[in-house]
Amino acid sequence: MGKVISLVNQKGGVGKTTTSINLSSALGHLGKKVLLIDLDPQSNSTTGLGINKAEISKSIYDVIIHSCDIKDTIVKTKFKNLSVIPSMIYLSGAELEIIQIASQEKDYVIGDQLKLQIDTIKDRYDYILIDCPPSLGILTTNALAASDSVLIPVQCEYYSLEGVTQLLDTIIRTQRNINPRLDIEGVLLTMLDGRTLVGLEVVEDVRKFFKEKVFNTIIPRLVRLVEAPSHGKPILEYDPKCRGALAYINLAKEVIERDGNEKESFRERTRATI
Repeated sequence: MGKVISLVNQKGGVGKTTTSINLSSALGHLGKKVLLIDLDPQSNSTTGLGINKAEISKSIYDVIIHSCDIKDTIVKTKFKNLSVIPSMIYLSGAELEIIQIASQEKDYVIGDQLKLQIDTIKDRYDYILIDCPPSLGILTTNALAASDSVLIPVQCEYYSLEGVTQLLDTIIRTQRNINPRLDIEGVLLTMLDGRTLVGLEVVEDVRKFFKEKVFNTIIPRLVRLVEAPSHGKPILEYDPKCRGALAYINLAKEVIERDGNEKESFRERTRATI
């Protein structure tokens, strides 16, 4: 079964969508079959992968609101092993619609809509990544309910940890009430300008706070990473030799290694109980 990872941070501008696009691409480049779900109404992951929104007939909005079969929304990209479920602007009103539906239907459980659909396709992919909106609302709740783990991008700038406590509280509540298997995949340091003292101090603070949960890979602040989505390409396609491309390949290798270690640990625990 594929592993479902949500990329979450309610603070905008931390590199969440950049990481969603480029980590998905890097995992595909390393031979893993990947699905990226764009759950952000801004739909930047959709356009960043070169998908023409004018040609989209069904999106993640239709899955959540109209119970559309998730298989009918999957779009194959031109990039290796990578498919995407696009987002549309209609998704911006989805949270209100979900509340209205929940008030009318007694058996409706907020958080189930995405999980039930993803469960039908998990065996088709090695990884399913969800690019969440910059909020901790109902859409993000849906993503967390469907996920095995959470990847938290943290920008290497002052106030970077602001709001992370609230995010951790949301993860704990989700574990307690909706999804007990939810774990933190890791914390990713992004947009590091190594020339600034503040950036290096943030790296130290985040490593002290999250310890082994912090990825070794740090994403640098690069113009090429900013330019790539405007060309509808991941950095590995736009400029495969730049530092950003190497960083995301290294991150993908870390994700795969952690996944392998988790599975081996699970097998050892299982053998110990038999």
